[in-house]
Parts: sequence; structure tokens; C-alpha cells
Amino acid sequence: QLVESGGGSVQAGGSLRLSCAAPGYMYSNCLAWFRDSPRNEREGVAVIGSDGRPRYSPSATGRFTISKDTAKNILYLEMNNLTPDDSSMYYCAERDTPFCPARTREADFAYWGQGTQVTVSS
Repeated sequence: QLVESGGGSVQAGGSLRLSCAAPGYMYSNCLAWFRDSPRNEREGVAVIGSDGRPRYSPSATGRFTISKDTAKNILYLEMNNLTPDDSSMYYCAERDTPFCPARTREADFAYWGQGTQVTVSS
């Protein structure tokens, strides 16, 4: 079971750090952060495989950092220089495999948290 926390309301230019707690065995698999998009689908924001190598969406590159603390069994998403376009519900997700796909698609992830809301005001 994945449980997100850390969402909230910030002003544009601010920062937030999201956390996702999960059972320890999950950290050998591909993990990701998604958010709801205006197209009524979940957009992949950042992904990290068992090798620890991260990948980011174009909108997240340079501003967001995904990381995991395997000792604490927590996945993080550090978000900086936030804009109102970043306002959304954010979810952590896990695949059944250590390998992350070339494209971070909702359908490729089997397990999801309940989400945490991020609101950025201008």
C-alpha cells in the first residue's frame, strides 16, 4: 500500500516535497510520480528504477527531483520553482518490475496511492 503526503498550498516560485511510504520490498521495483492532467488522464512526472536512475517529464526537468530512501522505505518528489500549472493531485505508483518503461504511462503501473493535493497560487 502506497501512502502519499506533503501536498499543500504554496505561492508561485515556492517549493514542496512530497513523500510516499510503501512496504520495503517495493523499492526494488520501478517507482513513479504522476499527476492529474487537464486531459482527464494521469501524466507521468518522474520515474526511478531499481538502478536509481531518474527520468523526468519535460515540464519537470530542472525543477523536480525524484529520490528514494531505501532505509526508510520512502519515495520523494522535491518540487521547486512551482507554477500554477503544477497545481494538481499527485500520486505515487509502482510497477511489478524493476525496469521502467521508456514512456511513463499510467497503464504500466499496477499499484497506486490515494494522492496528495498540490495547489500553487499566482
